[in-house]
Amino acid sequence: MNRPVEYAVAVERYLAASALRAGSRRIYGIALATWAWALADRTPPVGEDRRNALPPSVPLALLDAPHAAARLRAAFLARSASVGPRTANRELSVLGTAVAWWRARGWVSGDPVAGLRPLPVPKRQDTAGPLAPSEAAAVLALPAPLREQAFWHLLHDTRAPVERLLALDVDDLDLPGRRTRTRRHPPLQWGDGTARLLPLLTLGRVGGPLFATARGRLSYRRAAEAFTAATRPLDPRGRGWTLRQLQAAGER
Repeated sequence: MNRPVEYAVAVERYLAASALRAGSRRIYGIALATWAWALADRTPPVGEDRRNALPPSVPLALLDAPHAAARLRAAFLARSASVGPRTANRELSVLGTAVAWWRARGWVSGDPVAGLRPLPVPKRQDTAGPLAPSEAAAVLALPAPLREQAFWHLLHDTRAPVERLLALDVDDLDLPGRRTRTRRHPPLQWGDGTARLLPLLTLGRVGGPLFATARGRLSYRRAAEAFTAATRPLDPRGRGWTLRQLQAAGER
């Protein structure tokens, strides 16, 4: 296979040859695209802006440039300050794996990430308890997109694991009965708010993920980010609340 000129093409070939599942391949692709900003000596956008931004076009040969290691180190530290060491470490691991694959094929001669080490990750200190009924009511009254409103109501009503709700398909629902159809799990039941929103969310749809994005099923990470961002004005600490807190609302 000929050595690609563009970094983006090298990324595409690496992902195509990987044994990653579709969801993981997409996450790896986003992480590797983020490093293109570093190679171009530019700061990558964050949050929703990052997902919609077009990465700069850079030659793969920049990984062998004398300044590559310094640029990647600076970008790694800046990225950690922006999104936290946990995410930055994960993106560094993705790049290191890709560089090793490219080196094995002779596409890259050096290893610009060899001197980079994962940063220490602070232990999670999430001592915040479940939302009080008044806090949960404030969340459910937020002006949010229909998908988020329906998801939050369903989570609050059922208190089911977040992962299970995100795995639901449209045909899993018994809308008149206000419950899920029984399969491997006991049925979930919901109240008036969810019963009002789900028919609107599923209007005209007969199958597919209940909570979907333009690229497929809504991920836990994206759902959590949207919830925390939306609830930040309600949180006295200004940090935003978590889906787990909404799930356990009223358990004080």
